[in-house]
Amino acid sequence: MSDMNNTLDGIHTSGRLGEKAEIFQSGKGNVSGFPSPALIPLRAPLLTSNAQKTRTTLCKGNRSNKEGEESFSSPVPNPFPELIPSTLSPFVSECLLPWTKSSATQVIKVYNEDNTSRAVEVPSDITARDICQLFVLKNHCIDDHSWTLFEHLSHLGIERTIEDHESVMEVLSGWGMDTDSRLYFRKNYAKYEFFRNPLDFFPNHMVSISSETNGMVDHSQLIETFLNSSTCPEIHGHLHAKEQSRKSWKKFYFVLRRSGLYFSNKGTSKEPRHLQFIADFSDSDVYAVLSAKKLHGAPTDYGFCVKSTKCSSARDLKLLCADDELTRTCWITAIRLLKYGMQLYQNFIQPHQKQKASPMRSISENSLVAMDFSGQKSRVIENPSEALSVAVEEGLSWRRKSCHRLSGHGSPSTSQSSMSNIAIHLAQPWFHSKLSRDEAQRLITQQGLVDGVFLLRDSQSNPKTFVLSLCHMQKVKHFQILPVENEGDVFYSLDDGHTQFTDLIQLVEFYQLNRGVLPCKLKHHCARITL
Repeated sequence: MSDMNNTLDGIHTSGRLGEKAEIFQSGKGNVSGFPSPALIPLRAPLLTSNAQKTRTTLCKGNRSNKEGEESFSSPVPNPFPELIPSTLSPFVSECLLPWTKSSATQVIKVYNEDNTSRAVEVPSDITARDICQLFVLKNHCIDDHSWTLFEHLSHLGIERTIEDHESVMEVLSGWGMDTDSRLYFRKNYAKYEFFRNPLDFFPNHMVSISSETNGMVDHSQLIETFLNSSTCPEIHGHLHAKEQSRKSWKKFYFVLRRSGLYFSNKGTSKEPRHLQFIADFSDSDVYAVLSAKKLHGAPTDYGFCVKSTKCSSARDLKLLCADDELTRTCWITAIRLLKYGMQLYQNFIQPHQKQKASPMRSISENSLVAMDFSGQKSRVIENPSEALSVAVEEGLSWRRKSCHRLSGHGSPSTSQSSMSNIAIHLAQPWFHSKLSRDEAQRLITQQGLVDGVFLLRDSQSNPKTFVLSLCHMQKVKHFQILPVENEGDVFYSLDDGHTQFTDLIQLVEFYQLNRGVLPCKLKHHCARITL
């Protein structure tokens, strides 16, 4: 990353996000339904045609009839007589009188994974990142830069990540009137992971990179090569393609270059006379196909497609299918990089540059110190190691007190202790109670197949146990957490009792720091929020 930062040190990020933040703070970025009375516009009552004329004329500050210069009153009394239009502030006129607004704002609906939705009134030039920032603020989420807006086309069974810089209104303008199309707000840890670990996304056997002098480029500089317009990266490999107007699929050798996507009609030949043009990406986007086997009869479920922004029919989709998730991810990521280039890198570094320029650290956080009240006099703990050990002990003490309080008076029985341990982790964002194996797999896949993405859930086969679902090497693996009884107390273990934990919180914290028996450390938890 340091080499890439040096190569791209001339990048300047846009100030549009700050401008949009001012718009939201001024009331135009209004989310109806949220507990902010000043931001909830009043709905206009049903009026007669004369009343509508009066209302429009009144908002313009002219109380007379333009045709006959005769004054006439509205049959519906003004509920706010003290609000004279000429004295209204811009904020009031924008938020309390929706009929006076210009066409600079529009209302859109955004969905969450549980299909709850929220209507949002936004400026017409709003970007996907602005929408995510707005919902992060309104839902009090932790902004780890993984929140993403998705375009989900249910009638076609496809979806894609809307890039942070994209105009949301332009995306919506491509939707048909009678189609079931939605915007989804959820996490996507894999959105920019290829900038951090490019070799995990681009297998050596699928990539050929040559410069203008045909010299091979080191794969450690893979991303710089994609972003550098003077180089010619190439992705190649076999894919299944659905034949036009047929249900059959055929395997071809495909080549992706800056000029577009091609397939070879003669084995693996890359000669120009053997390459057939499929699509360029100036006016097309790449989508992941959901349930490719079920909907399109694909050989595998690792489908993706190229869709023109002007087409909304399934017949216009160029359907492709890979043999595994790694191959599909490689193709989709390469197409994104070739389509957007340096803009993707700007999207990636912009939040980090903003944090570096103005770190979000409160005064109270700066003044926090560790204190020891065990002796007759309190003292400040200046040794960092001692402060850390005190913090750990405080955490363990809190758990013991919580267990005792939840289990009732006196010495808790084994079953009571087990129930109290369960109660502690129920409120944790990584715990998803009654989630099936397939649902866990789908949730992790949706939030990004990145090493360390995880969740905990109840076991469906054994009600007394739990399951850790973890992503590693773009595959979701499931590990059973067994209860272990030791001297009347119940502990939890992933390794048949060799490492025991008093509750699931302690287990998660341990494996976030230590890999242990797992293939990788726990890094990103799957979170669901209700809008």
